[in-house]
Amino acid sequence: MDKQEITAAFIKQYGQEPEAAFFSPGRINLIGEHTDYNGGHVFPCAISLGTWGAARKRDDNKLRFFSGNFPDLGVIECSLDQLKYDKKDNWANYAKGMIYYLKEAGYTVDRGMDVYIWGNLPQGGSGLSSSASIEMLFGVMVQRLFDLDVDRLDIVKMGVKTENDFLGLSSGILDQFAVGMSKAGQAILLDTNTLDYKYVPLDLKDNVIVIMNTNKPRELVESKYNERVEECQTALKELQQKLQIKALGELDAQTFDEYMYLIDKENLLKRARHAVLENERCIRAEKALEAGNLEELGRLQNASHMSLEYDYEVSGIELDTLAHAAWKQPGVLGARMTGAGFGGSGIAIVNKDQVEAFKENVGRIYEEKIGYAPKFYVAEVANGTHEL
Repeated sequence: MDKQEITAAFIKQYGQEPEAAFFSPGRINLIGEHTDYNGGHVFPCAISLGTWGAARKRDDNKLRFFSGNFPDLGVIECSLDQLKYDKKDNWANYAKGMIYYLKEAGYTVDRGMDVYIWGNLPQGGSGLSSSASIEMLFGVMVQRLFDLDVDRLDIVKMGVKTENDFLGLSSGILDQFAVGMSKAGQAILLDTNTLDYKYVPLDLKDNVIVIMNTNKPRELVESKYNERVEECQTALKELQQKLQIKALGELDAQTFDEYMYLIDKENLLKRARHAVLENERCIRAEKALEAGNLEELGRLQNASHMSLEYDYEVSGIELDTLAHAAWKQPGVLGARMTGAGFGGSGIAIVNKDQVEAFKENVGRIYEEKIGYAPKFYVAEVANGTHEL
């Protein structure tokens, strides 16, 4: 999809031209999983799969939303006076949440909108952050249409509030930050505790990132995700008996090793151990990439998956099958799940000349074990949410 196509789709739906068109990417995380809500580091980048949108202000306070992905839902309609979560409004609740928090922050959004969106991120919880893609799309869309002087980081934070408070889903800042702040050809090392960040050129030399989609809907991911958040918070409280820390991401491996006796349940110890060691792996991975040591980056990705599989227990047979099969293929530097887990997607760093053989071999192994085929995409590293 491009600007011309999204514009044509808008005109077909609403009978007039939009004022502006936009693109909002999905994201992958090179490493640093389930660390964002633990005050640790993450290392994401945006990808060229994402969500396109076109919009036009109205002369009344009516909000009309249409998705080319869900035409059977028709136009979802509400008003600026009805910006409360409503299950029947489906995906439009992401838009309502963003508008609600912009208005709550004092920004003037005094007219309704007609909106058309379409996306090519895999449906059903792909682990590529389709929800943050939509949230940031609407944040930037409303900013542009109403000429709002709002900082991009503030829009990112409103995306997190939409996810956490408006929709009631526990999550950190990783997804919205990556989607909103990314630059083409670069990854971002983000300290989620301080929000300090740096852009790092993503030079993979003769390799590419292959996204491996399990094609499994992430069943119960929200409840399991919230469970992991609670487990980490409980482990943190037990460590705080002796340590003056506000987040697990403040600990290094040595300090954790010396004080982990304070955690009295095995599952809590495992969750905290992942959060601490994954944070260190993330920092080491950025240094390895800066130094051009892609072999070390790959080993750290493999270690990350093992930690997510055995300590955090969020991968599942589908993601484990993909990662384990990928490790055995020629030309693969590293592979791991990405996203919340319990289905969704993994990523692998693969030599360009081996990509087709990789897809064939891993696809065959996966289908033989799981019973249906995965899908593969070569990731292109994209800019964050922007007007077309």
